[in-house]
Amino acid sequence: MNKPLADRIRPKTLDEVVGQSHLLGKDKPLRRIIESGQIPNMIFYGPSGTGKTTVARIIADNTNLKMYKLNGTSASINDIKDIIAETETFEGFNGILLYLDEIQYLNKKQQQSLLEYIENGKITLIASTTENPYFYVFNAIISRSTVFEFKQVSSVDVIPAVKRAFQIIADEMGVRLRLENGVVDYISTGCGGDVRKSLNTVELCVLSADKNGECLEITLNNVKLLTQKSNMRYDKDGDEHYDILSAFQKSIRGSDENAALHYAARLMTAGDFTSLCRRLLVVASEDIGLAYPMAVSIVKSCVDSALQLGLPEARIPIAEAIILLCTAPKSNSAYMAINSAMDDIEKGLSGAIPRQLQNVHFDGDDAEVKGQNYKYPHDFPNHYVKQQYLPDNLKDRVYYEFGDNKQEQTALQYRKKIKGQ
Repeated sequence: MNKPLADRIRPKTLDEVVGQSHLLGKDKPLRRIIESGQIPNMIFYGPSGTGKTTVARIIADNTNLKMYKLNGTSASINDIKDIIAETETFEGFNGILLYLDEIQYLNKKQQQSLLEYIENGKITLIASTTENPYFYVFNAIISRSTVFEFKQVSSVDVIPAVKRAFQIIADEMGVRLRLENGVVDYISTGCGGDVRKSLNTVELCVLSADKNGECLEITLNNVKLLTQKSNMRYDKDGDEHYDILSAFQKSIRGSDENAALHYAARLMTAGDFTSLCRRLLVVASEDIGLAYPMAVSIVKSCVDSALQLGLPEARIPIAEAIILLCTAPKSNSAYMAINSAMDDIEKGLSGAIPRQLQNVHFDGDDAEVKGQNYKYPHDFPNHYVKQQYLPDNLKDRVYYEFGDNKQEQTALQYRKKIKGQ
């Protein structure tokens, strides 16, 4: 069976690698390490199709270490033991380079089995992961390794690779290709920075092309059919899920409705409607809060309507809620207040409930103060009377600070008025 095009034209040198100039450009850290020939234990972190495996292979080709490759999705403890055993053989005398793809799928015991050997230098580990290694990789492995983050490749950087791929496959097949205007740009943009996916799309385009005389016609319409939705990077259980939700909330908090709509569209296209609705309800209270208290009710109504309508119509009330929140005044005063109160409780700062607030109607013989002595605020002017509500050890604690928006400042003036301030 023929290898996929992406494997057949995999770069052989660092200069051929697409993107990652922040790591592999002239005088950049990873390039200098590779060129030194002294390879430390490393973890490559980043989206799929960004060159992690390619760079690992280039490193292996430029060292005198014997390379082994394991994939975390299928490797067993016995596979790891077999590689460890190779360190005692003649071939492994100079050391072994182990490329461990998707290390996040190895359990703690499997990862721990490597510690002794990567520490004494018998195994040089290059691990790759699409998930944040600080969450998914055993701390002892992290502490013995250097983490390099591979970035999503820009569409501009992908263009030369796509052009090269069309030329190579044409040479392999002995045919001429005629590319409609926009084909290269569409593939480079539509595959979302995944170089491997871009190259595989090139191959599919050629294999499904119409023959016109001695040429194969690569039409833009066919390319669109082959790349539809492929620019979506999303995993409901992975970093991308939380990154998009984080970007969505921060865009609303920053009053940027255009960015918020963009991230909402990505969530809806990925089918994660539940997370989108839940985050909208959170934002209404956390970031708009008391600056516009009605926002919670309005957003709840929009979410209820969206859930009843279902997609695609649900996008309309969702958009309404997003724009409302983005353009509304902002206040996190309630969010900060409850966080401050929770912090005291977690520190063990509680104390006895003041006698006048207790639900008690009988005083024992040992009670120093007889009677509950609760003052009913409605019996006093402005429905207010000063009395202690917090426990003695927290009686002067202030959790809530009035925000500087119109709504809360109006409430502050009312508070001062009833207190006679």
